[in-house]
Amino acid sequence: MLYLQLFLTFFKIGLFGFGGGYAIAALIQNEVVDVNGWITVADFTDIMAISQATPGPIAINCATYVGYAATGTIWGSALATLAVTLPSVILVGIVSVFFLKFKQNKYVTYAFSGLKPLVVGLLASAAIMLCNPENFIDMYSYVIFGVVAVASVLKVNPIMLLCLSGIAGVLIY
Repeated sequence: MLYLQLFLTFFKIGLFGFGGGYAIAALIQNEVVDVNGWITVADFTDIMAISQATPGPIAINCATYVGYAATGTIWGSALATLAVTLPSVILVGIVSVFFLKFKQNKYVTYAFSGLKPLVVGLLASAAIMLCNPENFIDMYSYVIFGVVAVASVLKVNPIMLLCLSGIAGVLIY
């Protein structure tokens, strides 16, 4: 039963998660922390940090970790990973058949234009969700956050910011 619940949960995340990993972070957290209780908020925060630093999409990295955490087996990881990717494979297959035929349709163009602000809102939601007491434990964490936020606005290389933040964390903590 756990495997079926895991599959259905990540299939739903893959199906309704539009806009990439950060955009669906709130949906993932709601499903795996709040609804199912497979991991804690602190674990989810750690997963998001590791998923940013490792290759691959964030949703897939989260699914792989949560699948293992929930079941304690590699089969849980594989099942959750398959479930989160399967809707995209199915939808891309369907859309590719019809998109070329309807890409000039004004309603299709309007629909894609309407999705852009949605993605921005979901990204903002993900950023706000990660601003919680588990992430800001002392003055140093606020300083790191502030420096990285300002550096991001100034267009500093995000990989360099990630590495420097990790080094700062190791040195401070």
